[in-house]
Amino acid sequence: MARPEKDRRERFETLFERFHPQVRAYVLRRAPQAIVEDVVSETFLVAWRALDSVPGEPLPWLYGVARRTLANHRRGHLRSAALSARLARTLVPPLEQKGSLSEEVEPRLRDALLALTLREREALLLVAWEGLSPAQAASALGCSSAAFRVRLHRARGHLAQILERAPSDAAQAECPAHAPGCALIEPLSEGGKQ
Repeated sequence: MARPEKDRRERFETLFERFHPQVRAYVLRRAPQAIVEDVVSETFLVAWRALDSVPGEPLPWLYGVARRTLANHRRGHLRSAALSARLARTLVPPLEQKGSLSEEVEPRLRDALLALTLREREALLLVAWEGLSPAQAASALGCSSAAFRVRLHRARGHLAQILERAPSDAAQAECPAHAPGCALIEPLSEGGKQ
């Protein structure tokens, strides 16, 4: 190892050994235990990268680096939390949102739809409620027409099984043609469209 590199390494090791406990205690008093080691590590990484700029009295400088590193972690956490909240609001399945089709669907059918996987439910809803042909629905989902037909067939079968197991009122036994969702369990006609 070249002498300047060895000197640099020794200087950093001395800095780390001497000030690590103080920097760790500083961070520990200001941050949750879960991120303390990350913040301390990042603080000393900055010290390694800027070793030639570290002042003669490094502790205040290390505290400043730790403070800025903590601030970065907090901002990152806030961004992450905001993104998670935004995604949670936009990715809620439509049947669970207030004011959605769920209010138009009888409770038994709604419960059955919610019991399906998201893939099954999407296949059924694209055809039954959105009025897409299987070929159009396959395009919307980014799969082949044949793969979509298999998915739709399985989803209809799963929905029929769920509805058979669900308690039924006499009024719900027959599904009038105009009721939302009745097309969900009807098979495709010979022409491939409903």
